[in-house]
Amino acid sequence: MPNASLFTFGIVTSIMHMVWMKYTCGRMKSDYNYSNSIVYNNFPWPEAPSEKQVQQVEKAAQKVLDVRAEFPESSLADLYDPLTMPPALVKAHNELDKAVDLCYRPQPFASETKRIEYLFELYEKYTAGLFVEKKKKSRKKEDE
Repeated sequence: MPNASLFTFGIVTSIMHMVWMKYTCGRMKSDYNYSNSIVYNNFPWPEAPSEKQVQQVEKAAQKVLDVRAEFPESSLADLYDPLTMPPALVKAHNELDKAVDLCYRPQPFASETKRIEYLFELYEKYTAGLFVEKKKKSRKKEDE
């Protein structure tokens, strides 16, 4: 995403967005097929994060980038291999996930299921009324 802010980077690389992606992405074999119109554009962003919350996400997102930079010879595939992921990167992502979660609600999510339930409830709230057909006027009233 050209010119994305640290806040956007933080949200999109958080567990919150990853769970959304897991449940909404198409797949080819076992690979995700990320679509901006299905996944990104429909992702329920936090309703109204405070400036402090935004700054916390930005700070944690920068930390992820800083830790990645400590491994200039490693590809992203190397860095994010679950068997060899550097502990400092794991810690940075955990801090980012906590900061992002606080933009959604004060209490932590107990499981992935609770997280996706929350996201779909938020999506439902955001889209309420968008898909309701307007009642058509009867022809009788129009002719009178």
